[in-house]
Amino acid sequence: MSPPIIDLITIGDELLLGLTRNGHLTYLGEELAGRGAAPNRNLVIRDEAEEIKRNFTLAWEESDVVITTGGLGPTSDDRTREIIAETLGLELRYSPEVEADIREKFKVFGRKMGPNNRKQAFYPEGSELIMNTQGTAPGIWLEHEGRLLIMLPGPPLELRPMFENQVLPRLAKEGHLNDSGSMVAFQTSGIGESALELKLEPILDGREDIDVAYCAHYGTVSVRLSSPAGGAPREAIRELAGRCEAVLGYYFLAYGRLGLVEVALDLLRQNGQTLAVAESCTGGMLGAALTGVAGSSDCFLGGLVTYSNRAKQDLLGVPRSDLDRHGAVSEPVALAMARGAAEKLRADWALSITGIAGPGGGTEEKPVGTVFAGLWGPGHSEARSLTVRGSRGIVRERSVNTALDMLRRGILENRSGRD
Repeated sequence: MSPPIIDLITIGDELLLGLTRNGHLTYLGEELAGRGAAPNRNLVIRDEAEEIKRNFTLAWEESDVVITTGGLGPTSDDRTREIIAETLGLELRYSPEVEADIREKFKVFGRKMGPNNRKQAFYPEGSELIMNTQGTAPGIWLEHEGRLLIMLPGPPLELRPMFENQVLPRLAKEGHLNDSGSMVAFQTSGIGESALELKLEPILDGREDIDVAYCAHYGTVSVRLSSPAGGAPREAIRELAGRCEAVLGYYFLAYGRLGLVEVALDLLRQNGQTLAVAESCTGGMLGAALTGVAGSSDCFLGGLVTYSNRAKQDLLGVPRSDLDRHGAVSEPVALAMARGAAEKLRADWALSITGIAGPGGGTEEKPVGTVFAGLWGPGHSEARSLTVRGSRGIVRERSVNTALDMLRRGILENRSGRD
């Protein structure tokens, strides 16, 4: 069976203005592609009646399934439900159960439901409501004219559990997902996109039955092996991915969506070890990345942001002589920061980052983007220098990922040495 043609419509002025990242495309695309039904396209449109009508009509005529996100809220710019119903020639029906559910949610939070929230209790005739456990806007499932329409709310914390727990199981049950297709995705770290392709070329070259896609991020590269039309069985793709893993060695990070933070924390847990961090130019980004993962408190002890030289001396014990002789952005200072963090917080491992994030502050010897990351651990001390091109944000993000990759490799090497 051929996979269904699925169009995504993400609605919101904030997406086109760059105020919000289009995370729905990344999430929905990966979830659907992993089940043999990769989206055909994504239309990003404004919260404007004619734009919604025009783009929905286009998608409806050319696809089997249309999934919309956004525009189901209570405010005047939330009009997706009404415009699509009008476009399809369907009247809106009212659900007293939904209004009661919304009122109860407001009551739990000690608030009174406003009159504009009542619009969320309306739905196009013939559709079924997808209940929202995290918010007030229910989703909509409508089978009409031989096609399927799924309307989801915009907030990710509402959309994702709704999609995973209610939409995906039903799509699979009703045959909209193509199980004959298959995909295996994995993440790599510490190797560039072009070098990665050359390394995997002997394994993947000539496999015309398998699509290979690379996607570079700041410090990692993801690889996707797929057979959308079912030309290769799932077992064959998994076997091929296993051969890639073996060839990559320490460059291989993890299967699926697991990133550097999750992998590093899991390694710490497996070894019963703890981590501390010391940051300068990243200003707490490394600590924020670690605490952004639920359960990180079982191995991440804390961190110190030491932006000034005085803070580096007073809080981390960085020798004044190292600062005077080598400067704050240097290998000796990165090592001293990591050692100081480990000692101060009594951690098994410690990471440090010191650098020039820009846009000013660079010199001919140390241009903007010069960063040193330090690692201190059991029988292990290491500092790595890197020069990152790009904005201040890119420099900081790449520095965090480099430090996490150092930790990951350090733990693996330490464990290998003990075996």
